Amino acid sequence: MGILCHLTSLPNGKITDSYKFLEFLGQNGYSKWQFLPLTPPDKHSSPYASPSAFAGHYGICSTSEVGDLSEESYWLDDWALFTTIEQHYPGKNWTQWPEELRDRDPASLAKWREKIEPEIIRQGVFQNEWLEMKNISNQMGIELIGDLPIFISHHSADVWAHPELFQLDDDGLPTVVAGVPPDYFSESGQKWNTVLYNWEEHEKSNWRWWRERMARMLRLFDIVRIDHFRGFHSAWAVPREAKDGIIGVWQDGPKDKIIRQLMDVAGNEERIIAEDLGIIPQEVLDLRLKFNLRGMAILQFGFDEDFAKSPHHPDNINSMQVVYTGTHDNNTTLGWWQSTNRMTKANVLAMTGETSDIVGSMIDLAKNCDSPLCIIPLQDILRLDSSGRMNVPGVEQGNWQWQFQWDDLKL
Repeated sequence: MGILCHLTSLPNGKITDSYKFLEFLGQNGYSKWQFLPLTPPDKHSSPYASPSAFAGHYGICSTSEVGDLSEESYWLDDWALFTTIEQHYPGKNWTQWPEELRDRDPASLAKWREKIEPEIIRQGVFQNEWLEMKNISNQMGIELIGDLPIFISHHSADVWAHPELFQLDDDGLPTVVAGVPPDYFSESGQKWNTVLYNWEEHEKSNWRWWRERMARMLRLFDIVRIDHFRGFHSAWAVPREAKDGIIGVWQDGPKDKIIRQLMDVAGNEERIIAEDLGIIPQEVLDLRLKFNLRGMAILQFGFDEDFAKSPHHPDNINSMQVVYTGTHDNNTTLGWWQSTNRMTKANVLAMTGETSDIVGSMIDLAKNCDSPLCIIPLQDILRLDSSGRMNVPGVEQGNWQWQFQWDDLKL
């Protein structure tokens, strides 16, 4: 059994807080700790639109000892250059930088390379703090689950350094951006403003960017959740100027080709969780199962009108799914219960019976499903209402702020 709690939700939001939280996990029999992405967040504090697919978020560090970065050469120099230059052009996209920097003129970059040592040190501090904590966690028998967003921000070191790997126009701007069509998360769909891949170029490069990315994740975590796994099968391409995700087209992804590469790096299907939520065609599920990858089931989705057929209903959850009461994108279970309709409540109570602790009953359902692993958001362990929600999809402001206090864990 595991807990979903982002690092920034700890009382001080620092890696050094982790040791006290690990004690709580160990004392209560939890064997997994799942995080949101630990790359630098965007201006809205979202960890899902980072300016780097590789770098660590220095804001969660609090020491000064530097760790070994010898395995990080693929991305480190580009990230250090990008963030150093960015500080001199605040608020500007990299496409608005002076031409010689925008186009990565070698002579110009050589001058900036003399200024990047502070960022190299910051990444070394992150590396040291994080891997020290991971080592202690593993010694306690607790595995860390990381989160790999399939898409990345246009204003990122990766797109600046490897523009050929993304769908950009002659000015370096995205021709289309990623999102999802309308579903039960959002009636107007979602427009994420993250860039889509030029898969042909990835294949020409022998998938190096993706292989390096997965290897980096597996150095930091024991297990990796691939967010929006269906993007490897097909991606919803939204016009850059669109207001939401309603208008778009499906673009084919590389399917087996990319997954074989990631599996080769991982070496074991147990190290990957494929997030397959939303309206998912059978072809995507078949692709996941072809590689023996576990998907996800969310109990909050399992009791609506068509619950008998829902893959999220406790009776239908199987051994190839990891079960959650909810995720960072859902309301808390108590908040969901307080706002859901009578029919859904009746369907839940038909399984749980009348109860004074509906959240506890939902947690029990998750624990007793035919699933190898259940993961519970800490907000549900703490029985919090909507005030503890982490994120409302499609809303830019006010998310990613929730923190608990140590006294809250005295259950």
